[in-house]
Amino acid sequence: MAPRLQLEKAAWRWAETVRPEEVSQEHIETAYRIWLEPCIRGVCRRNCKGNPNCLVGIGEHIWLGEIDENSFHNIDDPNCERRKKNSFVGLTNLGATCYVNTFLQVWFLNLELRQALYLCPSTCSDYIMGDGVSEEKDYEPQTICEHLQYLFALLQNSNRRYIDPSGFVKALGLDTGQQQDAQEFSKLFMSLLEDTLSKQKNPDVRNIVQQQFCGEYAYVTVCSHCGRESKLLSKFYELELNIQGHKQLTDCISEFLKEEKLEGDNRYFCENCQSKQNATRKIRLLSLPCTLNLQLMRFVFDRQTGHKKKLNTYIGFSEILDMEPYVEHKGGSYAYELSAVLIHRGVSAYSGHYIAHVKDPQSGEWYKFNDEDIEKMEGKKLQLGIEEDLEPSKSQTRKPKCGKGTHCSRNAYMLVYRLQTQEKPNTMVEVPAFLQELVDRDNSKFEEWCIEMAEMRKQSVDKGKAKHEEVKELYQRLPAGAEPYEFVSLEWLQKWLDESTPTKPIDNHACLCSHDKLHPDKISIMKRISEYAADIFYSRYGGGPRLTVKALCKECVVERCRVLRLKNQLNEDYKAVNNLLKATVKGTDGFWVGKSSLRSWRQLALEQLDEQDGEADQSNGKVNGSSFSKDESKEERKEEEEELNFNEDILCPHGELCISENERRLVSKEAWSKLQQYFPKAPEFPSYRECCSQCKILEREGEENEALHKMIANEQKTSLPNLFQDKNRPCLSNWPEDTDVLYIVSQFFVEEWRKFVRKPTRCSPVSSVGNSALLCPHGGLMFTFASMTKEDSKLIALVWPTEWQLIQKLFVVDHVIKITRIEVEDANPSEKQYISEPKLCPECREGLLCQQQRDLREYTQATIYVHKVVDNKKVMKDAAPELNVSSSETEEDKEEAKPDGEKDPDFNQSSGGAKRQKIAHPSYTAYQKQVIRRSMRHRKVRGEKALLVSANQTLKELKIQIMHAFSVAPFDQNLSIDGKILSDDCATLGTLGVIPESVILLKADEPIADYAAMDDVMQVCMPEEGFKGTGLLGH
Repeated sequence: MAPRLQLEKAAWRWAETVRPEEVSQEHIETAYRIWLEPCIRGVCRRNCKGNPNCLVGIGEHIWLGEIDENSFHNIDDPNCERRKKNSFVGLTNLGATCYVNTFLQVWFLNLELRQALYLCPSTCSDYIMGDGVSEEKDYEPQTICEHLQYLFALLQNSNRRYIDPSGFVKALGLDTGQQQDAQEFSKLFMSLLEDTLSKQKNPDVRNIVQQQFCGEYAYVTVCSHCGRESKLLSKFYELELNIQGHKQLTDCISEFLKEEKLEGDNRYFCENCQSKQNATRKIRLLSLPCTLNLQLMRFVFDRQTGHKKKLNTYIGFSEILDMEPYVEHKGGSYAYELSAVLIHRGVSAYSGHYIAHVKDPQSGEWYKFNDEDIEKMEGKKLQLGIEEDLEPSKSQTRKPKCGKGTHCSRNAYMLVYRLQTQEKPNTMVEVPAFLQELVDRDNSKFEEWCIEMAEMRKQSVDKGKAKHEEVKELYQRLPAGAEPYEFVSLEWLQKWLDESTPTKPIDNHACLCSHDKLHPDKISIMKRISEYAADIFYSRYGGGPRLTVKALCKECVVERCRVLRLKNQLNEDYKAVNNLLKATVKGTDGFWVGKSSLRSWRQLALEQLDEQDGEADQSNGKVNGSSFSKDESKEERKEEEEELNFNEDILCPHGELCISENERRLVSKEAWSKLQQYFPKAPEFPSYRECCSQCKILEREGEENEALHKMIANEQKTSLPNLFQDKNRPCLSNWPEDTDVLYIVSQFFVEEWRKFVRKPTRCSPVSSVGNSALLCPHGGLMFTFASMTKEDSKLIALVWPTEWQLIQKLFVVDHVIKITRIEVEDANPSEKQYISEPKLCPECREGLLCQQQRDLREYTQATIYVHKVVDNKKVMKDAAPELNVSSSETEEDKEEAKPDGEKDPDFNQSSGGAKRQKIAHPSYTAYQKQVIRRSMRHRKVRGEKALLVSANQTLKELKIQIMHAFSVAPFDQNLSIDGKILSDDCATLGTLGVIPESVILLKADEPIADYAAMDDVMQVCMPEEGFKGTGLLGH
């Protein structure tokens, strides 16, 4: 037995020998466990909830020893945000802007570019007063150059560990939440920067982009017939190298410059020969820039999938690259040294993370730039282009061995080489005075923030130390002993000792009994503390009510004692009552008791005693204010009220003795007195009590009504036997020869009438035919003769003329609907014409059909079925919805099982005709809801899954759902419906004819072996827009 249950049992053991009227103060204190031994720290591992004197394990351990000052606050050391000595400044990732951050760091460490940008004139002079920067407003750069100036100045001299580039990103109009193509960003930004700087007067500034990044090559075509050579000169800012099928960077460069033959349909028109001739074409490098950008084409278009993919192949590259073999004019200086490696981590072309390994041109040391974090690469960490993938690829290849001075990478997408020079680079790039003032101003703001954070940390530490002293002092005085005591909830004490939450006022209301004292059943969640400690708690934190020794509730203890004694006595009383029930009751000494109550009285008594025993837990809810919600308590009360208590099973609706003697029996006075001990509030009916007079009257009326209903049902069944048994029914498609007139009634009317005839005592009689449900607001018929022979045949019932005469006598007929067959003059005798009265309303019929079609095209969250076809096998026939319409009889049988008095929401005969509902289209009547009872439930077959879709979602979005359901990529899906191929990804399901309950056939192509991640596939539903709408294309 658990310790808590042992303590509970021991606290009430005295109740076995003590009667309720003999309960003393000693018994009350035992029930409240006042004198239980307190637990000792170190011996008791966790708090004993059954012992109010156990004050161990309530959270005190974190306060009693020596405490680290850092535990008193949750504020990080502001110096962690300070730039370390001899290190670079990072850039904040604004969501998905890591690709921007890597290029900014690479361009910042190009000293010539940085120096030229510092020389650009700036509007910053507007913000500078005679003695410095204006304090009234922040500096806002106006142009891209000014943004770069300010960013570079901060990267150079800021005291922060990282800075925020949001001004620069916002000026370009980039979406911070969408990752873009880094290579495309580099090209577009360089073009924008060159265009912006071209307006500068200073040639060192105006030509810096061309001087640093621009080279020249020629497309050279040589005619194989006459040998004529034609050249097309072109500038380049980076060389785009194909890496497929290559392992070394030099092989990629060689392929870029490789000679191409122009033959066959691809022949070249030679102006010298004046005809198409075979020729050769190649690229010749004429001049190379100081900074050579080599773009490795890792992201390529996959023709099979129609989407981009990443090539995760290793490419080897050296720290020194000799370009002399590749240029046309030999003899110059063409030795380049590696200065940066830009890396894309991740297997997918549509996601991942960008990092840069960049060489400091001044110290020659390598650094890893990862947004806010910058790390020096030395020793074993100096592996250029190597970064672990964010997610493993299916085809992991082993990294090739690299010699000294060479590296290889499967993630590098751009290599930056700098021309080697004999001169050492300019070690100092001075920040202009106006920019330095802005940097100093930002640094002073940062210092103020550091001081403010340090002060907040100090205040938190001081507050924590004061709390520490308070806890150490009070915890020693917390145990009550024999001195005056009070009760406080365990939950409040735990929150007082919890440093992470502020201490709230003490709230003891949830622990009170109905007498506004401490409930004995709540003692397991209360703690007994000294009056001294309680005085300090209430003076500091307030709250109440205070639960002193006077809060021990004698009434609750006495009641609990009575309940416990009754529970122990129950088994003996059960046997005694059973023996008393065997004796025959004589005279008028007996009492009426419900047979159902007698059968279950022992269980009812036990449940009632258990409820009283655990009443506190259910009524008072949780401690410290969090109680059950009003809605929950209302529902629980309602359920309790619906459950009958003892002897309430013989109560009539008027609160008197019921008239049915089969539901009750007489018991002796002795048996009743024993039962009354357990059910003192049970209704009492002596044997001489008369039954309810109102029920007697109603019983007589009910018997008369039942007899009347039976008579009506019998008469109607006798009058219309064939209609009731559905025998010998006329059919429009096979018109009977012996009559020229047939009458129409609603099929729903016939079904309701059959229900009444079958069970006249349970169902109400049908009084009206209700034919108005088949007519439009203008009084015209809603069905054509053809539709009544096909799809609408289930909505109507055909009646013989003789039956119609009887129907007119037995029911109220609101509208007469009939079909007449007539012969057409001057025509074949076999040709007949059928006329309906009233006539068809063409407008309303057309409106109805339009509305039905519109409903099928404007659904939301409807179910469709996708069936995967394997090996071109056709789907089973019963997968088609039109072949799987459940018969209405099954639904009717279910409806017959409804309890009495439950009205069908779709049909009500009492109004003499069905009510019309308000609808969007004037001619779309409510007869659909009143008459159509067609089940469209679909039986799923093997290989089929149900999906929830809406009419306005696209086929592309449906393919994504199918991908998650069947693990088939969208580009491998071939979808069709009713033999029609679904191919337009942008079309909506409504326009494609996909309606609720449709079955779509899915045939999956063989999966492509080399798509790296499903993330690529997800981009099907997100068309690429690149840098459309940004400032990069706005120049």
